[in-house]
Amino acid sequence: MSHFIKHNHTPFPDTLLREAEGLESLRAGLRQAGVREIRLPQIYAADHDRLTLTRIDAAPASEATLVMLGEGLAGLHAIPQDQYGGSNDNYIGLSPQPNTLSSSWGDFFVEHRLGYQVGRIKNSALRGEFQKTLDACGDRLAQWLDRHCEHPSLLHGDLWSGNVLFDRHQPWLIDPAVYRGDREADLAMTEMFGGFGQAFYDAYDRRNSRTEVYPLKRSVYNLYHYLNHYNLFGGGYLGGCEQGIGAIEALVGRP
Repeated sequence: MSHFIKHNHTPFPDTLLREAEGLESLRAGLRQAGVREIRLPQIYAADHDRLTLTRIDAAPASEATLVMLGEGLAGLHAIPQDQYGGSNDNYIGLSPQPNTLSSSWGDFFVEHRLGYQVGRIKNSALRGEFQKTLDACGDRLAQWLDRHCEHPSLLHGDLWSGNVLFDRHQPWLIDPAVYRGDREADLAMTEMFGGFGQAFYDAYDRRNSRTEVYPLKRSVYNLYHYLNHYNLFGGGYLGGCEQGIGAIEALVGRP
């Protein structure tokens, strides 16, 4: 296979090293789960300036490759991990993503996902409004999330359609933001920008069915990504942020 060279155009010197680390974590996780349906690019070299990877000859997704993606992801998620979070901070897109190891999924998500992104909002009035909701609802939200999370799973972390490629035979995962969390956080992200098609979700559910409260969790989990996109790209994502904040207030009670 030929090589693809990715250059570091971010202000963070270790971005590509963390990406390489995430790919290797996923590789180990897929191997542990016995998943052969999903592929990852081989890493040939990695430093602060560039990452040399397998070049993928991309093709349109087929029903067969979508099924492979669903089955493979369900297999990866089914393997319990020791704790939530991660040992090293990394990046999601152009934003830092703080990680720490935690025994509580709810506490980790409220503090290191929602709280971190709310703290980055430049508009002080909006930041204060959203922080008020987290202060009033955060503990109850964390408890609810803990009740409805089966175990820590290894997550891709940024699983939208742009970070999955397909060749003629199999799906490939790229550009991860790996940590350990509720498996349904990965699934929620797949639906944020259009999803992967019903064949993917049906295949996932056959192997590891989503929970009954997944539709509620989807709004909560995607709030993290809407906040990140708002902080990076501006007001076009504010509506998604407000919808997610509203979902939290409806779920655990208004402040």
